[in-house]
Amino acid sequence: MNDGQISCFLAVAETLNFARAAEMLNITQPAVTHQIRSLEGELGVKLFRRTTRLVELTAEGWLFLEDARQLQTISRRARLRFEYPSEQEVRTFPIGCHSPAQLLLLPDVLRALAQQHPGLHPQLRVVPFQHLYRLLAEGEVEVILSFREPEEQKAPGRYRELCRMRQVCLCTPSSPLAGRDSVTLDDLSRERLVVYDPLRVPPMSGLQAQLIGQRPLPELYLCESVEAGLILVEAGFGVSLLPEPLVPPGSGLICLPVEGTEPLSFGIYYQSVEDNPVLRDFVRLIRAQFAKKGGIS
Repeated sequence: MNDGQISCFLAVAETLNFARAAEMLNITQPAVTHQIRSLEGELGVKLFRRTTRLVELTAEGWLFLEDARQLQTISRRARLRFEYPSEQEVRTFPIGCHSPAQLLLLPDVLRALAQQHPGLHPQLRVVPFQHLYRLLAEGEVEVILSFREPEEQKAPGRYRELCRMRQVCLCTPSSPLAGRDSVTLDDLSRERLVVYDPLRVPPMSGLQAQLIGQRPLPELYLCESVEAGLILVEAGFGVSLLPEPLVPPGSGLICLPVEGTEPLSFGIYYQSVEDNPVLRDFVRLIRAQFAKKGGIS
């Protein structure tokens, strides 16, 4: 099915005359007839009933009429979108991360980046960490937000630390822990735990594993995402552990530093910024944003 078939069908449907349809389209009448017959062959139905005196739509033709109009509209819209590419330059900028919670760190940076690059079209991809680094290596994303990988699991590209994130315990204001300034691992060993998929929050997997220990399943609530876990914490099912900046603002939860744990290095991995002004400006802007916050977040 092509544009020529659709145009001929709609012209004949409007005029109910093959000769006038040919005049409208500035082609020959045999060409119109050929396009209609080929379209009917593809659809396997007759679209017009034609005699020596009249042309009329069949029942199948009436059913196809609205489809044909929509197909023509979509085709025209697609052509117009790319008719003046020099006036509608689009610069896609794929950014990867492990968790939707990390995307909350980007609005101000992307706003400033768009002012410098008006044709910017960010593409935000949330991918489990074992796939994310492959996408960076293959050029499917240009930069990823991530916690620093251990040396023995070195990720591709260059790493730039943005901040050091302390690990916090999240609980509700009604929790017995809420009145404290911090909590210990011993405190947490007596609490029910909301735990996360280590593929989504990989740096917390070691601490979670330490706290899970030999606990029975009824004391553990497993979640595939940070967002799902926060809902269970707010509902009072237990406490959870997260890097502090990944806690959404306005959640109403209490954040308590976990004693005896080291801050986590959080930053960006990317390939070369050479000949890539968008990536270069992104790196500069996001580093400046975190520099204002300073130190350990």
